[in-house]
Amino acid sequence: MTDFELFEQVLQRGHACISIITHEERYAIEVVGQAAMNLRRDLWIWSVAGGVRDGLLEASPSISDTEDPAAGLENLAKAKPGTICVMLDLAEHLRRGGKPLRMLRDMINTFDKTGLTIILVDGTDTLPDVIKSHATPFELSYPDEKELSQIVRATIQTIHRKRPIDVGISRRGFDAIVRNLRGLTRRQAARIIRDTVMEDQSFKDDDINVILASKRRMIQRGGLLEYIQTPLSLDEIGGMQNLKKWLEERKDIAGAQAMAFGLEPPKGVLMLGVQGAGKSLCAKAIATAWQQPLLHMDPGNLYASYIGQSEGNLREALRQTEAMAPVVLWIDEIEKAFASAASHNVDGGLSQRMFGTLLTWLQEHTAPVFVVATANDIEALPPELLRKGRFDEIFFVDLPTPEVRREIFTIHLKKRCRRPDKFKLEELAQASEGYSGAEIEQSIVAGLYSAFADKAELDTDRIVAVLRSSPPLSVTLAERVQALRQWAKGRCVPAS
Repeated sequence: MTDFELFEQVLQRGHACISIITHEERYAIEVVGQAAMNLRRDLWIWSVAGGVRDGLLEASPSISDTEDPAAGLENLAKAKPGTICVMLDLAEHLRRGGKPLRMLRDMINTFDKTGLTIILVDGTDTLPDVIKSHATPFELSYPDEKELSQIVRATIQTIHRKRPIDVGISRRGFDAIVRNLRGLTRRQAARIIRDTVMEDQSFKDDDINVILASKRRMIQRGGLLEYIQTPLSLDEIGGMQNLKKWLEERKDIAGAQAMAFGLEPPKGVLMLGVQGAGKSLCAKAIATAWQQPLLHMDPGNLYASYIGQSEGNLREALRQTEAMAPVVLWIDEIEKAFASAASHNVDGGLSQRMFGTLLTWLQEHTAPVFVVATANDIEALPPELLRKGRFDEIFFVDLPTPEVRREIFTIHLKKRCRRPDKFKLEELAQASEGYSGAEIEQSIVAGLYSAFADKAELDTDRIVAVLRSSPPLSVTLAERVQALRQWAKGRCVPAS
């Protein structure tokens, strides 16, 4: 069902107060207005900038002296029974308490007599709890590919009428552009198309690269998700043969053929292990191997000062992720974000509520979102996260074996334009015992700095010297690393 149909149903159920949290205010008013016309109900709209005006008449004049929130509410309270009253950005005024808050509560409490429906449209979820407890939340959906296609066509036609543009896009290119606009709001999608076309007054297949770059910047500006470029492949990660095999077997499960076979898309993996062992690299490589976008969610960015806003941010981030599916969602160091989830006393239960929201979504989401969660500290990880059903598998990424260390040296030497056969890989593998993949890479980087300073070439002896001068994390934190490896035995699948 469309937003228009769903909202009309909500109105018919007789809710006194409905809350819409969105940045698409114009679209929200369009949805409310269409429902009002279909149900033959009056519609009045209030804002602090214009006061009260008739929402069903285009360019209708405002009622004088109604800009103040209390004056606006007083005017709307006198509307005829059954009227729909839209309040724009009222939440901030309600948080100050006083007369507006009291008047709105009275209007809600007298709904049975007046039949007035209050629609609160705000950009952020900052309603006072006393209002939120009465308000029915209504979430506007992200546009699907059909609607996005209409938005792209309408935007191109509008631009073309003002100034002719060169439209030379193929059907395949058009579909690719529409597909990559998923997860954006209607306003954002139209803006990206407008900016792309206006740059050179053309709309062609190669505009997909400009659109992807614009989408990446737009998502990151929102602060909830980060769009990660993934030029990395699984071949650039040493070892982890068990993980690579597991991923290869599930590469094309999202298709109709797999569903007919009785398979569902995999939900994700939890990767535990020693810091620097390559867990984060795997998230990037999985997205490349499966040819899916990679979104990074830092739960720390979701926390906000207002009560309820943090949970709202998490729900919005997950909703946006689902709208962009199929996609890989990477949650790095998940234990740090929810370390206090076991206690109500640390932050008033906020972490626990956030963690509960995430757990429910991990268990129940049906969109093809593959989650890669990484963790370094098993003691800080809430035990509920390890329960079967949250993830398809839990992998343990251990320190690399001698064979894998040779492979890692080969990968990073090649990446820096060095021939591995010019180095004593066996000696390097022995000298780097106990080192993680990240530490091995840094030994090569440090060796390059040293060689450059001495105006010499990088060689085996220089890398060995770097390794001996800098002990690995497995030595400096030996007890913690050993405890982690001991815990993983029998509880996790070895990645290698």
